[in-house]
Amino acid sequence: MSDVTMSLIMVGVLLGCLAMGLWVSIALFVTGLVGILLFSNAPVVSVLATNIWSSSAEWSLAALPLFIWMGEILFRSRMSQDLFSGLAPWMRSLPGGLGHVGILASGIFAAVSGSSAATCATVAKVAVPELKQRGYDESLILGTIAGSGTLGLLIPPSIILIVYGVAAELSIARLFIAGVVPGVLVILLFMAYVAIWSTKNKDKVPAKDPPMSFAQKMKATRTLLPVTLLILGVIGSIYSGLASPTDSAAVGVVIALLLSWLFGDLNWKTFKEGLIAATLSSSMIALILAGSAFLTIAMGYSNLPMNLARWIGDLGLNNYALLAALTVFFIVLGCFLDGISIVVLTSAVLLPAVQAAGLDPIWFGVYLVLVVEMGQLTPPVGLNLFVLQGMTGKDILFLSKAALPFFLMLLLTILLVVMVPDIVLGLPKMMYG
Repeated sequence: MSDVTMSLIMVGVLLGCLAMGLWVSIALFVTGLVGILLFSNAPVVSVLATNIWSSSAEWSLAALPLFIWMGEILFRSRMSQDLFSGLAPWMRSLPGGLGHVGILASGIFAAVSGSSAATCATVAKVAVPELKQRGYDESLILGTIAGSGTLGLLIPPSIILIVYGVAAELSIARLFIAGVVPGVLVILLFMAYVAIWSTKNKDKVPAKDPPMSFAQKMKATRTLLPVTLLILGVIGSIYSGLASPTDSAAVGVVIALLLSWLFGDLNWKTFKEGLIAATLSSSMIALILAGSAFLTIAMGYSNLPMNLARWIGDLGLNNYALLAALTVFFIVLGCFLDGISIVVLTSAVLLPAVQAAGLDPIWFGVYLVLVVEMGQLTPPVGLNLFVLQGMTGKDILFLSKAALPFFLMLLLTILLVVMVPDIVLGLPKMMYG
């Protein structure tokens, strides 16, 4: 049977399962099962049992439920509201005023959450009512929060970078460090867009608030101290070498629980709700990873990944043409699959071709996350759009249109990191050589 026929069969089975509404993880298992039965004589039960254990017993994966739980704790505490009140005084004098607060709050919350959906929901809960009450344009508000919510995927500790690191067998710490500068770059581009838009549409932005003295600003900034301590505890322990990414996740959970308890937000109800939500999310991710690993083994028996990598190499595309084709490919996938599914489905297949083209796998991981971020803003499966739709009642088309400028800013970021790879690799080179 030819490679094309095998590929069409497996892609058809996968798409058919997804079209029937099966969970992504179950669809992956079914496709892998079909692949093994059709293209090999391997013992299915033994392969399945061994694969599920090996894919779920990775020590690096222990960080996933802990970081998710940390985000759930913050989501249910007053610290998320303190982010807005602590940042707002410093944004008053900028073009766009408090329209920038949602972006910076998302960036900070992303540094202690690691989840796009949690970042988007938390900031939206606080910022949307406040900004609407002050008279900011609704399209700008929702677009800003939808776009900046994607920072949860990039700024460490990023859950999706952990998933990629496990799938590609790369250093999680190096991936975290590589995501810092691109994350800051995305924040700056988003803020630049808000400033330019507000300058051109002054009638849709309220008048500037009365100026505050420096002392008043510093007093308001005190509310950021708990979140700052949490960021220093998590990120600082990794970068200082005191803890691995997995250990730092445990540190973050302990600090988040202590701060939530000190503020009086921690009770049995919030503790139980956060723990259950983190367990559900972690189980979903673990099942998707197991299904993806099983599908990867099934494809390995058929030599499809090796042949695909060879085929891409034989096309003779230069790196720019290859990345342009991959960007279009990932954007299309993002219309139908969530980010974690895209990463686990494609990384094992594409990495040989990417490395054969001379691209650094750490750099490719950050590039992949940036493209997946764009998928959070594309209908019909844009997760951030779903989150905002549930919180605001707005239809997907309105939210997609509002998020389009930030989608384009992410595309510009990808162009910049392609043209200047040291945006991604500079920090890892400085810290690790």
